[in-house]
Amino acid sequence: MSDPEYRSMTESSILFIVSAPSGAGKTSLLRALLEQEEQLRLSVSHTTRPMRPGEQDGVHYHFVDVPTFQQLVAEGAFIEHAQVFDNYYGTSEQAVREQLSAGHDVVVEIDWQGAQQVRARFPDAVSIFVAPPSIEALRERLSARGQDSEEVIARRMRDAQRELSHYPEYDYLVINDRFEKALEQLRHVVSAERLRTGRQAIRHADALRRMLGDA
Repeated sequence: MSDPEYRSMTESSILFIVSAPSGAGKTSLLRALLEQEEQLRLSVSHTTRPMRPGEQDGVHYHFVDVPTFQQLVAEGAFIEHAQVFDNYYGTSEQAVREQLSAGHDVVVEIDWQGAQQVRARFPDAVSIFVAPPSIEALRERLSARGQDSEEVIARRMRDAQRELSHYPEYDYLVINDRFEKALEQLRHVVSAERLRTGRQAIRHADALRRMLGDA
C-alpha cells in the first residue's frame, strides 16, 4: 500500500502516545480509559522482561527473549524500541498500522525515548504526559507497591526525574493527583481530538456534502 493511500485510510483515526514516570498511575488510568472508550485500542508491546503474576502473553505484553527481540529490531519491525532498566521494549509497526486502518484509535504506552521515535514516524500523533502531583507522592506510590527494594526505588526515582524533564515535548499534560479527575481529563483529550474539523469532515463527508447541496 502506498503512503498516500495509507494516509487517506487513517486520517480520521488517531494515534495517541501516553508517557509517564514509573509510579505516576499511567497504566491504571489507561485501563480505565479503555473500558470506557470502545473505539480505543491499546497497542501491545514486545518486551524481554519476565512475566509478572497475573500477566498474560499477548494481552499485557508479547514476551520474547533477547535474541528474538534483537532479530525483530534488525528486521525493522518496531516503530520504537528502547532499553528501560535491564529490559527491552518495542512497539510493532504492523500492529499499529493494522488497527489504524481498521478505523480504531490506538494508544501506545511508551517512555519519552519511544515517544520521540514514534513522532518521527507519525508526526500527527497526539502525545499526553501523565505526571504525579509531587515527587514525594511518587516515592510513596513506588514504596506502597511493595515490589521493589530501596535500591530499585532509588533508581526508579532518578529515572522518573529524567522522564519528567521531557514533559514540555508533549501536547497535553495530565497531573494525576486524584484518579477520577485525571481519568476525566484523559477522556476530554480523546474527545477533543476526535472532534477536530479535519477528522469530522472525513467521518461525515457524505452528510456534509448533502447539506451543502453537492450530492
